[in-house]
Amino acid sequence: MRRHHGTLPRPARTTRVLGSLLLVAAAGAFAVGAAPVGAAPGGPAAAPATPLDRVVPAPASVRAAGSPYRLTRDAAIRVDDSGEVRRIGGYLADVLRPSTGYRLPVTTRGSGGIRLHLAHGRYGAEGYRLDSGRAGVTITAGAPAGLFHGVQTLRQLLPAAVERRSVQPGPWQIAGGTVEDRPRYAYRGAMLDVSRHFFTVAQVKRYIDELALYKINELHLHLSDDQGWRIAIDSWPRLASYGGSTEVGGGKGGHYTKADYREIVRYAASRYLEVVPEIDTPGHTNAALASYAQLNCNGTAPPLYTGTNVGFSSLCVSKDVTYTFLNDVVRELAAMTPGRYLHIGGDEAHSTSHDDYVTFMNRVQPLVARYGKTVMGWHQLTGATPAKGALAQYWGLDSTGAAEKAQVVRAAQHGTGLILSPADRVYLDMKYTKDTPLGLSWAGYVEVKRSYDWDPATYLPGAPASAVRGVEAPLWSETLSTSAHLDYMAFPRLPGVAELGWSPAATHGWDAYKVRLAAQAPRWEALGIGYYRSPQVPWPNG
Repeated sequence: MRRHHGTLPRPARTTRVLGSLLLVAAAGAFAVGAAPVGAAPGGPAAAPATPLDRVVPAPASVRAAGSPYRLTRDAAIRVDDSGEVRRIGGYLADVLRPSTGYRLPVTTRGSGGIRLHLAHGRYGAEGYRLDSGRAGVTITAGAPAGLFHGVQTLRQLLPAAVERRSVQPGPWQIAGGTVEDRPRYAYRGAMLDVSRHFFTVAQVKRYIDELALYKINELHLHLSDDQGWRIAIDSWPRLASYGGSTEVGGGKGGHYTKADYREIVRYAASRYLEVVPEIDTPGHTNAALASYAQLNCNGTAPPLYTGTNVGFSSLCVSKDVTYTFLNDVVRELAAMTPGRYLHIGGDEAHSTSHDDYVTFMNRVQPLVARYGKTVMGWHQLTGATPAKGALAQYWGLDSTGAAEKAQVVRAAQHGTGLILSPADRVYLDMKYTKDTPLGLSWAGYVEVKRSYDWDPATYLPGAPASAVRGVEAPLWSETLSTSAHLDYMAFPRLPGVAELGWSPAATHGWDAYKVRLAAQAPRWEALGIGYYRSPQVPWPNG
């Protein structure tokens, strides 16, 4: 099952202690922060430049050659004369200025320094080329997203101290050579559950910045569930005001106004992430049922729910008001969402009969198309008839029954795209070990190696490799209520999922990956990200 069955206690004292220890990671909006101080320029302990292949996700192609480039105070960031390239240059300058103390003007003039250049028709929608040498660094891409991803590689090639918000001595060197890179899969996602516990706009922005560092390009927001409805819908106002008024354990909950949601969408787009909103139906709907009595078959609204059992709620499939309600929700949500997808849930509908489930999906999927969006759903959608072009998100386990897997494979063979999120591999809320003070364990314990060491193309035997459109790492929030909690469960597993989505299969290998992953730790410390120090990873001392 996707989520925990049975009563889950509120986080124990060990969880609260962990939250205190990681408090630095919970502060407001994400910002680049502190790191160990590097050696002074020319000093005896000055570290060599980071090798071009020491980044995560692994680049498609690396050729080391020539002398490194050294960023100095007279350098500039040179950009093409377009608004979007200027904005990416400004983003890079905002990262580099505080730690270097350099002015780093963003300009269309001059030579040398760091150059950001668009070459339309090359490198695809997200690929890039990075050339580094004594005279400067040039990032070339066919589209702005590629330039942005190239900038993330550039960040990782600089010392971790570059993430500080105070001036550091450097030196700021970038190894010489060429990186040519493009993603394996077009969909590289992360899901954040804001329904079990509510997370503020600032907390979501913080997570977006963490995702962007590893070239994640899809943010799936789980906006509704039994425990809370988190998005304002004008035509059904009690969904947010009443249905969003609590959360797991009885906290005050919260919801996003339309302005809040648009700000999340805008901020995600500035980091080249597309927002995928989810309204989970026909189950996981108690917050909606509690808000409007007419949505219930018996006309009686149930009480608000703050527990963690699943599978008990269902919209009334036989009532026309159900589809009026969903039409309004889809219409208003689609109008605020420039992205391609709208996720309709579809999992764990245990209180809905199979015939009713099929009837429901046959009526709801056309609503999504009516408002210009492509259907996404959890893989139970394949038990009905997925709409043309739909994506099914597979969250099963290695031990999931053969019949259920075969149903998904048949849909994939008939054109349904797959997003792979196997719970016992990439559910970031699963405990690492039995001693992990946060998270759940219904899908087993998921250490870092297990999370990384699988191949999306071959995970479901019989499914065409072409049907696999990408991967997604969900983070459910039954036990998570702060940014520190999110960080501890996402890191160090999230970068591995990002690598599965981005890097060529030929680069995959745990022994090499764990070394590159370990090298990320000083950067996380610089960024205020508290992480799990897995004994499987050779972390730097200290």
